[in-house]
Amino acid sequence: MVHWYESAIDRQLREARERGEFDNLEGTGKPLRGHGREYEEDWWVKDWLQREGATSGVIPPTLALRRDVDDLEAKVDRLRTEREVRDHVAELNERIRKANVGLMDGPPVVLPPRDADQVVAAWRERKA
Repeated sequence: MVHWYESAIDRQLREARERGEFDNLEGTGKPLRGHGREYEEDWWVKDWLQREGATSGVIPPTLALRRDVDDLEAKVDRLRTEREVRDHVAELNERIRKANVGLMDGPPVVLPPRDADQVVAAWRERKA
């Protein structure tokens, strides 16, 4: 005689299946979305955005931060004074700090703070 253990979850699933709760689900018998396509490293981010109904202009704060870090040079080039550049870097670094310790929504990020003196020096060179 074979005895097998049925966990509470297994029992709930079996009972739901017996009641027909899994019959006629949307997508039954169809391949999984994306099956056969080339693997994309950030597939889960795109999938999450789609599931959450995010439009192309709305992204999680941590991803927006990554974009802001990538666009730092272009952003500071539109600023007029060194004070504005330093303030921008300080604000960016505060957002980086919050993201690095998990105080921002979205996928986790680990970003180094930006050195305000280096950003200002590069800004001055480009202005010259």
